[in-house]
Amino acid sequence: MFDSVDETVSILHEHQYIADMGLGTCLFLALKMGKAVFLEGEPGVGKTELAKVLSQAFDTPLIRLQCYEGLDINHAVYEWNYPRQLLEIQTRQNRPNNHTGVTDDIFAEEFLLKRALLQAIDQSNEQAPVLLIDELDRADEEFESFLLELLSDFQITIPELGTIQARHRPIVIITSNRTREIHDALKRRCVYFWIDYPSPDKEITIVQLKVPGISQQLSQQIVSFIQQVREQDLYKAPGVAETLDWARALGYLNAQTLESHLIDATLGFILKYQDDVDKIRGSVADSLLEQTLKVS
Repeated sequence: MFDSVDETVSILHEHQYIADMGLGTCLFLALKMGKAVFLEGEPGVGKTELAKVLSQAFDTPLIRLQCYEGLDINHAVYEWNYPRQLLEIQTRQNRPNNHTGVTDDIFAEEFLLKRALLQAIDQSNEQAPVLLIDELDRADEEFESFLLELLSDFQITIPELGTIQARHRPIVIITSNRTREIHDALKRRCVYFWIDYPSPDKEITIVQLKVPGISQQLSQQIVSFIQQVREQDLYKAPGVAETLDWARALGYLNAQTLESHLIDATLGFILKYQDDVDKIRGSVADSLLEQTLKVS
């Protein structure tokens, strides 16, 4: 557990995650109070990465539940191992002088398939894992009700077994790209924080930390260009993840400075829709590059 907000920010930085005081304070207090962290923001700004970094910082397993439309309790919490139960019933039927009922105890823990949410509160865990519930907004609204008991008491009730409560409370990170609103009942159980696109200085620091092979000048040019692209009317603006991918790509091309032909050839690293590529490629890219070179 972190001892202060400053230590929280410092340890995250040691693991190559640049967090401002706002996020550091949110995370520090959430851990102290035993609450989940609910992160919203545009795709690619570092929401998922935070859970990965926490797993590294605490040297604990990362359990990831990737949400999608139609996600239900069987895929997120648990289901019974029906083939194994059937095999056990057949074995008992063929066993001579069997005093155990054919169907007795087939709903025991040994026949349970534990999915991500149940794994996170498994009493056999030696330490608190990091539970990442990623892109919750992609799941159906009904799925949120499965999380309420978990986030309130860090327990899950299985009708055939009873209530299973965590021995070590997991560190819970929930992310959303805000494609739909999440219900207030779930938000009340979390500490909320919005991760925005970083400032130019912060993004330069991130690029230099994550892609150390490129020059400071090229890092500044990349960030300046990306920041201008985000101001355009696009279907999907590039996130920090796209900035880093582009920086690595330009590094592999041994680029020393941004040039028009390099930008046109690599726009697919920062823009993921053809309409956006068509809008930026050519004269717009040249204009943005001109502004970039003026300030670099």
